[in-house]
Amino acid sequence: MHVDLHCHTMHSDGVLTPSELIERACKNGVELLSITDHDTLAAYLEPLDTGGLTLIPGIELSTTWKNINVHILGLNVDPGSKAMREATSLQSDARDQRAELISKALAKKGLTDTLQGARQIAGTSQIGRPHFARHLVDTGKCASLKAAYKKYLGAGKAGDIKSLWAEMDTVIKWITKSGGLPVLAHPAKYKLTRTRLRSLVKDFTAQGGTGLEVVSGSQQQDITTTLGSLADDFDLLASCGSDFHTPENSWTELGKISPLPSNSRPVWNGW
Repeated sequence: MHVDLHCHTMHSDGVLTPSELIERACKNGVELLSITDHDTLAAYLEPLDTGGLTLIPGIELSTTWKNINVHILGLNVDPGSKAMREATSLQSDARDQRAELISKALAKKGLTDTLQGARQIAGTSQIGRPHFARHLVDTGKCASLKAAYKKYLGAGKAGDIKSLWAEMDTVIKWITKSGGLPVLAHPAKYKLTRTRLRSLVKDFTAQGGTGLEVVSGSQQQDITTTLGSLADDFDLLASCGSDFHTPENSWTELGKISPLPSNSRPVWNGW
């Protein structure tokens, strides 16, 4: 089955509408899709023509682990559940508070009026660092999005505000109470040592996590093999997703991902 269980629309930091994203997924041959916008389920409030593919309600929730930003996918959640309403409300409030703190941190670096600019770019979407980055590029403060992250918004920089997210165990409970499966997103992107990554996965599993994103975008085969073994070690189900945001990034194109290792237990087998 052609599966993609991690992608984003304009409701978070993507560029396509849900309908446009689904149309693109269909063109790319995706049969099972989950839209996993950051901290919002707004895509599922729209009337959607799935074009023949199976759409699994999903979300990507932000949290921290030992002062590191970590993302957890909630797959096959009930968008109308009390747990998801609580999750999206509290995480949205956290994003708004975080945006204000990012703006204040950037102001100390001589960058003024960034909050208003980021909000204008975000529109009705969940505000986040990508909107600040685009504002800095649009106003000529940075030459590129990459430069904006490298100087102001990336890990360890002034705009990297982490402290407002819900705790990992809370995020996992929100997902499980809504009938979904908690999956640790793109574990290789946290740039942890092997020992630290095992520690993260151990804590995630101990708190009720049930899946690991073994394939994320166009990653190297040795990473896929390593993550597949890690999932097996902790008896976790395996997931895969492109982490698609924009057609401009060919390495995260919808559905263009390598298969799971042959011995992995796919997260979708139970659906």
